[in-house]
Amino acid sequence: MSRRRLSFLAACALALACVGLFAGCGKSSNKPGETVREGLSTPLGGLRYTVFLTRQLNLANEEDKGYVPGRQEAPPGKGLYGVFIEACNKGDKEAAAASRFFIEDAQGDKFEPEGLAQDNPFAYHGGPVQPKNCEPAKGSLAQQGPTSGALLLFELPLAATENRPLELHIEGSPNAAGRPEEARVILDI
Repeated sequence: MSRRRLSFLAACALALACVGLFAGCGKSSNKPGETVREGLSTPLGGLRYTVFLTRQLNLANEEDKGYVPGRQEAPPGKGLYGVFIEACNKGDKEAAAASRFFIEDAQGDKFEPEGLAQDNPFAYHGGPVQPKNCEPAKGSLAQQGPTSGALLLFELPLAATENRPLELHIEGSPNAAGRPEEARVILDI
């Protein structure tokens, strides 16, 4: 092989390695307490939380109606938003999934999720997560569904959706100082 051709092949291989290393692979992990964007996972309390999707629900649509059976549309000036989240335990010990969440807009207004029926197969349920499993559990309807995540339901004033960024706060167990540890996700609304 000619030296020129060999140099060209080496340059191509180096370029492909750089693209794969820096641009094509994405970020594989985040530090505790680091704010992440929707779609990236963040660690908290021995689990990794990922918000797969945030979107306004239309209860006139059959799919969306199935997420919250019996729920009425939001009143005028408000909208129903589903945050589809997963909490995975990659460790060897049982870990507790967070049960306290809120959305905060850029103005500092905070919004709590609505409680969903315990028997709702799409609802997010905090509590124990076995090793090598997730909430929603592997094989569950929520995990197998189109969003792959469990539902947190928020009724937000439409004006709040204009006060971006909207951040989902996930509160974990208290740390040594007695304050809850927290993970934050910027929602893509």
